[in-house]
Amino acid sequence: MKKFLNIALVLTGLVAISSCKDALEAPSKSALDESVIFSTPDLAEGTLAGILQSFGETNSYRGRYIAHYGINTDVEVNNSLKTATDARGELANYNTPANNTNMNTDNNAYAKFYEGIERANLAIRGLRKYGNVSTNARMAQVLGEALTLRAVLYNDLIKGWGDVPARFEPITGETLYLPRADRDVIYKQLLADLEEAATLLPWPNQTAVTSTVEHINKAFAKGLRARLALYAGGYGFRLDGTVRLSTDPDLSKEKMYAITKKECLEIIQSNTLKLLPFETTFRRLNEESLLAGQESMWEIPFSEGRGRVIFDLGVRHTTIDKYTGQNRGGANGPNPIMLYEYEQGDVRRDVTIVPYEWTNGVQVPSVLSRLYFGKYRYEWMKRRVTSTNDDGLNWMYMRYSDVLLMAAEAINELDGPSAAAPHLKLVRERAFPNNPEKVTAFMAQAIASPTAFFNAIVNERALEFTGEMLRKADLIRWNLLNVKLAEAKTKLEQLDKREGKYANLPARIYYRTAPDGETVQIYGLNFGETDAQGVALGYPSNKTWTLSASNDPITYWNALYVKDPNSRQIWPIWQYFVDNSNGLINNDHLK
Repeated sequence: MKKFLNIALVLTGLVAISSCKDALEAPSKSALDESVIFSTPDLAEGTLAGILQSFGETNSYRGRYIAHYGINTDVEVNNSLKTATDARGELANYNTPANNTNMNTDNNAYAKFYEGIERANLAIRGLRKYGNVSTNARMAQVLGEALTLRAVLYNDLIKGWGDVPARFEPITGETLYLPRADRDVIYKQLLADLEEAATLLPWPNQTAVTSTVEHINKAFAKGLRARLALYAGGYGFRLDGTVRLSTDPDLSKEKMYAITKKECLEIIQSNTLKLLPFETTFRRLNEESLLAGQESMWEIPFSEGRGRVIFDLGVRHTTIDKYTGQNRGGANGPNPIMLYEYEQGDVRRDVTIVPYEWTNGVQVPSVLSRLYFGKYRYEWMKRRVTSTNDDGLNWMYMRYSDVLLMAAEAINELDGPSAAAPHLKLVRERAFPNNPEKVTAFMAQAIASPTAFFNAIVNERALEFTGEMLRKADLIRWNLLNVKLAEAKTKLEQLDKREGKYANLPARIYYRTAPDGETVQIYGLNFGETDAQGVALGYPSNKTWTLSASNDPITYWNALYVKDPNSRQIWPIWQYFVDNSNGLINNDHLK
């Protein structure tokens, strides 16, 4: 299935069929006829590849959305943070112009998402009309996947651009130009769509199709519905220029938490997914396991020649070596404070945060202002990347620990912390597999009150999902974006100056290459370690471990955001689309 995006376009260029190894038994009637495509299972299944092609285009998820959405927060940052006025910096630091040169093109993510939506709309219409989905399980599966893929695209449109045009039918002359719609209208449609999709889709491994994470199953449709309910019931920047909750009673916080609780509990009770050891989860991602029923719930499928997950987000290799044929990685990375947010013994830290890069096949310490997401590594792949521009690693869109933490959050709000505790505890136990006493102490503090439990969830989601680009949307829905960015700014300055909780950290790190000839051993990254001990160890190399040089024109922490983050929670719709909207779209709500 890693070649899932090799397709041939049909149906007026908007729906696609898969170029399968075995020739399809095409009916004599033209395959371009909608009635044939959506009454023939092989052809109907091929339309999903057409939708997914829009995910994998050069400037869609592949090289733009995954690389840029979610940066900067208290968890993830642009690794060229202080280059504040280039196109990449502007996309991250809450000062994005509508003519941003990385995005303002006719084939960018905004356009490609709507292309995918149009393909999904055509498929949904055709399947409802010709697919006999009530009696044909294969056609029902295709309809369920098409509905869910459309919801994925709208989810990311709203996260990126806020209130956007709503298109739930194929384009006609009358609907060629549409204004922005209130996102509440879109959310209500998506929640209904995903409720329907879950009735059409099998559970993971219930059929041959759902044995792979590259196909959508019932668990993911329910998980996405739970996530969208949290977004719909949370805060967001609106067309009136305010950050607020929805005023639609159908999208009240209580009703949305109820949906999240219901969907997550049904996933948990299905016993079709499981937590794996934390490192194993990401080793399997990098090894391209693709097996459903593990922790990964659905992945955006990229072929070997598409996709830039490690290229943009992974551990950097500055030179070509035995692990990779491209010297890439690390355009974005963890906010440096995250290196010091994990408690001692938390197995997630060294999987998630990598303080070194590879040069000539050897690990070398990076700098404090440029750390890497260890969840994405060339060195963990089973194949050597040969493309100069792409690595082909799938993007893991949701995993089971998210379901557990969403369940914990919703149940805490509805039923209190004691009822919610078992789901948070499972995630915490995995983080500390060898220290049950620490888990017990943590849970005792968390269940002290609903507020204490909520704060524990806010913190746990940061520790669990660093590098997975969920944090910005979480902070927005909690109305904590400004609060957490301000906290991060203060922490970064304290870290650099060794003040506050960072006062006793060493000023330098001390390192050597291990006997295996490639692994770096570093002293000085943990609380309780000292420069005196670092010197006494006799390591042959050391370096200053700070964020900003004394002569920097802008300090690291002051580059985190340029304008008030709450006023710039979303990007503007790019100028190309404003200019070609027949006057119906503007960015007037962004001041």
